[in-house]
Amino acid sequence: MIKAVIFDIDNTLTDFMRMKRAAVEAAVEGMIDAGLKADKDDLIRKIFDIYWANGVEDQKIFDKVLLQEEGLINYRVLASGIVAYRRAKAGTMALYPHVGSTLSELMRLGVKMAVISDAPRLEVWLRIVDLGLHYYFDNVITADDVGAKKPAPLGFQKALDVLGTEPKETLMVGDWAERDIAGAKALGIRTAWAKYGDTFETKDSGAEFELDDIQDLIGIIRKDSRPEPAAKPRNPASKATRRAVES
Repeated sequence: MIKAVIFDIDNTLTDFMRMKRAAVEAAVEGMIDAGLKADKDDLIRKIFDIYWANGVEDQKIFDKVLLQEEGLINYRVLASGIVAYRRAKAGTMALYPHVGSTLSELMRLGVKMAVISDAPRLEVWLRIVDLGLHYYFDNVITADDVGAKKPAPLGFQKALDVLGTEPKETLMVGDWAERDIAGAKALGIRTAWAKYGDTFETKDSGAEFELDDIQDLIGIIRKDSRPEPAAKPRNPASKATRRAVES
């Protein structure tokens, strides 16, 4: 029986990469408008190259790209990029369809919930509060809290501890097979892959369940909670009658 669900947040509850692409494009346009001499498409590519190398939560991304492009940081250009990024982020950060109704139903069913994220602690909480998710989650575990990122076991074990559930009673929901799914499975936690948030063209998630929509969780949990049908009692009389007929 599933008593608790652990969620990743980016690309599981929120369409994070949609936001990231829109915000980076706006930042590049802002920096070019402020005087940076660069080709827009080329600069976007360079920014994402740095993201893929250092992680998409790199808080110094524009400092690095300006040093790479010009050998110094022009703070008018930097500020223009940051402001444009934040405005676009605020306008495009949104929950996937059915997230709110699904979380509300899980709460109604008495399912405990937690979040595990590799993003910095403050960034995670800013997203959660901005999207109204703090009404659902008291238990939020970040890499800052445990000193390790997924798939390391520390965050998953911390989630089990705060939820007070066993691995077999707990379901991990995430979009990243190599981190979310593999990390949870290593501790025996059950897994559901957020297929709708996949950005890696994953062929085999290795998860017990695959979700085309987050609301698929409701059916999985309801089905898992149903008691096993009782075995039909044996009927000695029928067996005796069968022997008599056969003889």
